[in-house]
Amino acid sequence: MQVEDTALAGVKIVTPKKFGDERGFFSETYNRQKWDQRGLDYRFVQDNHSQSHETHVIRGLHFQAPPFAQDKLVRVVRGRILDVAVDMRRASPSFGRHVAVELSAENWRQLLVPIGFAHGFCTLEPDTEVVYKVTNIYSAAHDFGLAFDDPDLAIHWPVAPERAILSERDRRWPRLRDLAAPFE
Repeated sequence: MQVEDTALAGVKIVTPKKFGDERGFFSETYNRQKWDQRGLDYRFVQDNHSQSHETHVIRGLHFQAPPFAQDKLVRVVRGRILDVAVDMRRASPSFGRHVAVELSAENWRQLLVPIGFAHGFCTLEPDTEVVYKVTNIYSAAHDFGLAFDDPDLAIHWPVAPERAILSERDRRWPRLRDLAAPFE
């Protein structure tokens, strides 16, 4: 497994080894012992799977507030996405900054998004499937979001905001400057 740092402390790109032959491939997409050996001390408790029919579906930017905050390990099993993590930790020197990483079934990369970050993605191919592990259970009362098109974030999505396909809920999230600080 290869682990790469990104421009934001704590957000990492993890690429599991993939072994292929004429039959196909095998990969350990997560191995707790190997993660512990690399100093990645996360205890995942839930797996999620989303499928998007169209290109330019944006899901996010989502986060859960404490005490139900979640670390996420995101990967694509079909298609391609632009995956985005936004630093929401007010005391962080990178508060309000983001990283954007292309994840695909082909490149086999995963994005580790720690607590304190909002997360979202845009599909780059039709029929894209994303699976992700989280370190806390889902709590509707603690589920929040951030405006994907907040100009202060300056995220360069691969689609114009008016052409993006979003849920009504995701279209109504507030800008970062209008949010109470869930992560100090």
